[in-house]
Amino acid sequence: MKKDRKISAPVIRRLPRYYRFLGELLDNNITRISSRELSDKMGLTASQIRQDLNCFGGFGQQGYGYSVKGLYGEIGHILGIRNSYKAVLIGAGNLGKAVAVHMAFEKRGFRLIGIFDNDSAKMGQTIQNCTVFHSDELEEFCRENKPDVAIFCVPKTAARELLDRCYHLGIRNYWNFSHYDLSVVYSDIIVENVHLNDSLMILCYKISEAHAQSEE
Repeated sequence: MKKDRKISAPVIRRLPRYYRFLGELLDNNITRISSRELSDKMGLTASQIRQDLNCFGGFGQQGYGYSVKGLYGEIGHILGIRNSYKAVLIGAGNLGKAVAVHMAFEKRGFRLIGIFDNDSAKMGQTIQNCTVFHSDELEEFCRENKPDVAIFCVPKTAARELLDRCYHLGIRNYWNFSHYDLSVVYSDIIVENVHLNDSLMILCYKISEAHAQSEE
C-alpha cells in the first residue's frame, strides 16, 4: 500500500464490494478479468476501478487485466481479513441474535468469543457456539480474554454507560448499532456505525424521487 497518501473514505467503503464481487467470480471459476469487465459487473467506470486499486499499488497488468485470485487475496489482505480480531457482542435481543447468527465473522476478520445481556433468562443460552453471559460478568470476561472489539446491539439509552465500561477495559474498537454517537465521548476510538433506519429512509427517498421524475 502506498504510505504517502491518505486513502479516502469512499475508496475504503468500496473495498468490501470489490472483495465480494471477486469472491463470486472465483466461485464461477473465472481466473482473470479486465477493469472494463469488472466495471460492467459492478456499475463503476473502469477508470474509477483503476484509480481505486492504484491507491494500494495497482495489481493489474496491461493486456492481461487482473488475476481474480490474486486481487481477491490482496484486497482481503488490505481489509485485514486474516487478523481474526476477538469480538464480544453486547445485547442478545432480536437484533443481537440476528447479528450473531447471520454474520460470517470468521470470513470477515473477526472471531466472536462472547455474548452478553442483562436478561437473566438468557443466561447460559448458546448462540453460534457462544455462551450468553450476564452483563455483570463483562469486566471479568474482558480482563481474561482481552477482546479487540465490542459490538453494541443495545438501546441508545444504554450505550453511554456501556461505552464507559468497555473503554476502561481497554476496548477501543466498536461496531455500533445503538444510534448513540460513541466517538463524541472518546476521540481515540474506532467506530463503525450501522444505522438501519437511515438506510431505510434513504431507500424511501430514492423511491420517492423516482416516482416524482416519472410523473414529470
